Amino acid sequence: MLGIRRSAVGSMSVASRHVMATGVVIGALAFTLIALLIPVQKFGGRSAAAATAPAAPEDDGAGIQSTAFGPLTPQDRDFVRKVRLAGLWELPAGRQAQQRSTRPAIRTAGEHLVDGHTELDRRVTEVAQALGMEIPSQPSAQQQEWLDQMDRAQGPQYERLFVQLLRRAHGKVFALVAQIRAQTRNSMVRQLATDANNTVLDHITVLEASGLVDFDGLADTPSGTPSAPAPAASSPVSRPTK
Repeated sequence: MLGIRRSAVGSMSVASRHVMATGVVIGALAFTLIALLIPVQKFGGRSAAAATAPAAPEDDGAGIQSTAFGPLTPQDRDFVRKVRLAGLWELPAGRQAQQRSTRPAIRTAGEHLVDGHTELDRRVTEVAQALGMEIPSQPSAQQQEWLDQMDRAQGPQYERLFVQLLRRAHGKVFALVAQIRAQTRNSMVRQLATDANNTVLDHITVLEASGLVDFDGLADTPSGTPSAPAPAASSPVSRPTK
């Protein structure tokens, strides 16, 4: 009987050791797999999302407001203000292109900017009044800096700078317009997003038709501003600062 008990204890010990060893191996494999996956998600997934996702909206602290046209969220209000801001610098940029450029394609792009944002500015003013919102009356400091860059540029450098700044700015806002159009529950904001989508797409098209867009230069830069093209080697004008 004692021999039987010792044999059973010995068998159980061997079995336990096998179970424990198997558990250790499985645990080590799982830990290794997690260690391999974390860097991929951290550095690959997040960076890819950051490159494609629109910038986070500014929260004005007013929360979600009830209106006759549906709920009005901080994201909705941020979008309305950004549409207004776009017109505050793109309208003078378009007028300047019509006056300064000798290229028909640039003058056409300027004409589209003026026509498109004149109508869109009228629409955004109506939307803001209907929703009881305040909207900006002056371009942002960054937008004013882009206008100043174009003021300082001359000749072919001006034309390249105009196209690149405007094309990159429109590309950035295009994703925001699509997001708002898909998500907003406010009918006034939804219609404004539809109008803005048509305008932005038209402007992207005419800017690209100039043949001056540097598509490699449209990628995000550390400063987060539209990248300005380098001046031609023969041009004595220095590159505009940002």
